[in-house]
Amino acid sequence: MFFVYLTLIISFLLDGVLSNYLDYMLGDITLFNPLLTLVALLVIYPFFKKDENKYLIIAFIVGFLYDLFYTNLLFTNAILFLLLAIIYKYLYKKLEVNILTTAFSICLIIAIYEITLSFLLFIFNIVPITTGEVFYLIVHSLILNVIYGDILYLISRRTKRKRRLN
Repeated sequence: MFFVYLTLIISFLLDGVLSNYLDYMLGDITLFNPLLTLVALLVIYPFFKKDENKYLIIAFIVGFLYDLFYTNLLFTNAILFLLLAIIYKYLYKKLEVNILTTAFSICLIIAIYEITLSFLLFIFNIVPITTGEVFYLIVHSLILNVIYGDILYLISRRTKRKRRLN
């Protein structure tokens, strides 16, 4: 469990650091959109297969902290992270888990996250956003996050193997 919490903490902090340093802007949209905390939530799910309720609670808490520190939209990301954790839990059970399906799942979850968040921002008239900007956000979110997710997947696979040997 140490690996799980360390991964979440490092990803949470990296989100903030990378948001500050990767803020090259094209209009109002950044070129890289780090969602490392969300990716970390997806990669740590196998550690919670036997206690899924704990995983969902952690997803909600991490989403709430993400709202509190990064977005100032209280409970928006908390609910979104919880829903995305439920979707990923279903995907994990239906797909064979390997590096390609992990990359596919990350792409799908990030696309769902960006579309849903953009839709909510548009509906409540917080930020005017077009479908082209949403597509741009999705594409530029995938580059960084899929690489990070695959690295975390390989590390977690090694960690789970070592734990089984002991």
